[in-house]
Amino acid sequence: MAEPHELSALEQWQALQTGELSPSELAEHYLDRIEALNPALGAFVTITAERAWARARDVEQNVPRTAPLWGLPFADKDLQLRAGVPARFGSRLMRDFVPEQSDDLVLALDEAGGVSLGKTSTPEFGLPSYTEGLAGPPARNPWNVALGAGGSSGGAAVAVAARLLPFAPGSDGGGSVRIPAAACGLVGVKPSRGRVPSASGIDKLGGLPVAGPLARTVADAALLLDAMVTPGGNHPDHHFALRAPHDDGPLLGHAVRGEGRFQLGVMTSSAWDEDYDVVLAPEALAALDAARTQLDVLGHGLDDLALEPDPSYVPAFRTIWQAGAASIPAEGDEQEALLDPLTRWLMRRGRALSARALAEALAALSAFERSFIRQLSHVDAVLTPALALTPRPVGWYDQVDPERNFAQQVQYTPFTSMVNVSGLPAIVLPVLQTADGLPMGVQLIGRPGGEATLLAIGAQLERHFRWQERVPPEPWRGL
Repeated sequence: MAEPHELSALEQWQALQTGELSPSELAEHYLDRIEALNPALGAFVTITAERAWARARDVEQNVPRTAPLWGLPFADKDLQLRAGVPARFGSRLMRDFVPEQSDDLVLALDEAGGVSLGKTSTPEFGLPSYTEGLAGPPARNPWNVALGAGGSSGGAAVAVAARLLPFAPGSDGGGSVRIPAAACGLVGVKPSRGRVPSASGIDKLGGLPVAGPLARTVADAALLLDAMVTPGGNHPDHHFALRAPHDDGPLLGHAVRGEGRFQLGVMTSSAWDEDYDVVLAPEALAALDAARTQLDVLGHGLDDLALEPDPSYVPAFRTIWQAGAASIPAEGDEQEALLDPLTRWLMRRGRALSARALAEALAALSAFERSFIRQLSHVDAVLTPALALTPRPVGWYDQVDPERNFAQQVQYTPFTSMVNVSGLPAIVLPVLQTADGLPMGVQLIGRPGGEATLLAIGAQLERHFRWQERVPPEPWRGL
């Protein structure tokens, strides 16, 4: 048999089911890889080996094999609370915080039979779209360690791309699953608002952040997403959220079969274009063209789309982004000095906002949501570039001027945040490699509750591009 990390997550699950692998053996295999390779990559901020071994033995003895993730390793993003494990939120301010209770998503993945190996790195409080900060080393892109991994689920993306995990959960409030997935050559799914009961987004400011999977294949992403939606199996039983419309049944079948022909839009405009200088790199356009050509060959209908200008979007989104930082638990100069400069600026701007400004921003984004869905409603899905530029070098973002920093983030990731504002599902797919060997991908935006369509189209593209066979060259081994 191939080494376990060379198998897909679904193949590893099948090996667990047949007894070819045990949860303990699989956990030990990945912990060995993490110990050897993580120092050069910065994927993990906390490794919980003893807890993982104990958990793997408990799964073997006490958890039914019918559990959706039985024995499969994963890791919690360091924005999620796991009782007894440090939760540092990518911040020096939180370096000593150890929660006493676990978040709902953590409990759901445990119920699904998964085995957590630790915590993956994230930028400070998950605010930027890159995983670099003062609290620890950057998350480095396995395809080229001089480049960043994106964010805020950067550590999760590095871990999956470098085969330190079979897949990983992330959270996505403005692109935080899809951006690092695209940068690291992975499949990343942002579910519809309300789809994942334990991290629905409905209870968050603006309804922006939801939980979603990062994986190497479309089927692996569906496997993890199914477990997030119904951790007890295929029946929702007591797990309840304001679900997205359409079928709440398992999504894995759609990802495996990859059936259907759909009407698709193709779009290179974004909600940021009126206020920021967004220029698509040739590599981004090449990825879009490659996906479009193959979708045409597969028999899908394709129409060009362009967003209607909306001058209210940029100031409204900036307001919500700043307001989200207002509750950071930093009081006084001494604690504020522990924050990264960007976080400190966001927190201060957020705390200075008036209730009226916040209410007006929320109203503007609600209006954008209705308009965005209306403009896309005549197609089954919309194809966009995943990122506007190739993966950015570590240290590329301005750490002194927050306005320039924000502009850089927009110029790199203009196609993601509008999906969070609209509550729609989206998937990022790694369709090609550049001449320098870097992954470049595309994004598909679906209708409300349209994850099955996105996974089906993704599976069709995967059969052609075979991205699951691409492996980072691992020049960082032994560094």
